[in-house]
Amino acid sequence: MLRSPGYPKLLLFCALIGIPVSLAAFWFLVGLHELEHVLWAALPRALGHDGPPWWWPLPLLLVSGVLVGLAVTHLPGHGGHVPAAGMQVGGSSPAALPGVLLAAAASLPLGAVLGPEAPLIALGGGLALLFRDLAQAPATPQNTALLGAAGAAAAIAAIFGNPVVAAVLLIEVAGVGGPQLFAVMLPALLSSGVGSLVFTGLGRWTGLGTGELSLKLSAPLPRLDVADVLWSLAVAVAVAAALHPVRAGARAVAAYVAERPLVRTVPFALGAGVCAAVYALATGRSSGEVASSGQAALSALAADPQAWGVGALLAVLAFKGAAYTLCLGTLRGGPVFPALFLGAAAGVLLAPLPGLGVVPAMAAGMAAATAATLRLPVSSVVLVVLILGSTAMMPVVILAAVVAFVVTELLPPGRPVAA
Repeated sequence: MLRSPGYPKLLLFCALIGIPVSLAAFWFLVGLHELEHVLWAALPRALGHDGPPWWWPLPLLLVSGVLVGLAVTHLPGHGGHVPAAGMQVGGSSPAALPGVLLAAAASLPLGAVLGPEAPLIALGGGLALLFRDLAQAPATPQNTALLGAAGAAAAIAAIFGNPVVAAVLLIEVAGVGGPQLFAVMLPALLSSGVGSLVFTGLGRWTGLGTGELSLKLSAPLPRLDVADVLWSLAVAVAVAAALHPVRAGARAVAAYVAERPLVRTVPFALGAGVCAAVYALATGRSSGEVASSGQAALSALAADPQAWGVGALLAVLAFKGAAYTLCLGTLRGGPVFPALFLGAAAGVLLAPLPGLGVVPAMAAGMAAATAATLRLPVSSVVLVVLILGSTAMMPVVILAAVVAFVVTELLPPGRPVAA
């Protein structure tokens, strides 16, 4: 295929469509962010509140449920694929884009416990195919798949801020390599993590170096020790086991809602709002910590973990986990950001274990949560390392991702979800 006459033209076309797709993804994200700011900050202040009151998620998610139900029922593409079905590439025709964008805009800014990555994949893939049709290029199964993946990668790089994450994620989501992909990758990933631990330990014990290719960062980072590594395995098992009923529950909700989307989407979306409202009443904290993707709450948690007591951590894990289950099965968005937050919160909760540091615990929790939720271990490793901004925690991240993935695969799969 690489030597075929049409392949260089296809590469050039992919490079060209990357420009408008990235621009569209950028402004789509800006629009979502601005709308969320208006609904959760500006509007409460205009009504005389310092922040969103405890009941604020209830009307927003009620409206979200109505709009998403209408989009799923009446627009082509059913508003995009159901988040409970997992990350997917392709299948978004240009005709489906209005419904996908409307459902995402009705979900994410209004408090759905989901992220923007799935709508971005649909937006990028759909726009790439639209540009192909406008250019009157031939439509073949091969270029449909390649252009869809290229457009999705260009769009999703906007949210992760790194083209490597987008490329690795799409390789795993698309299943490049067939069913044997994970069978080959897991041993390689696991052995690389163990090898990194061995090299790190030998370097400390002997004081000798091997001339590794690395940059010396000025920011001090904690050093891993044996307790961090051992506890990270236990954290991975605990997080994977805790997220299994979330995924199973989301699939059950999705199957139930699919029978009558317009009628059944609304009460489940409102249920997610109830989770956020009850959390705010019970803890005195912001309902936004349960509602929405968790991106802002994750930054706050990482900046000051001590500000969260044990009760607050248990409450946010319970209520956000329940809201996450409901939103995965009803509304439209991606599963990545809430999983990252839940994993980080679980890590902070378990960090007081003897010998376990906060940063290794958070790293292991995030890696385990994303690997268990997405079932994409390599992407989870790359994503968490990117978020941490350093490779210092990479051995723990790799081990946690592999263990969580294996535990998830060994647990009962539950019922499948139609996209």
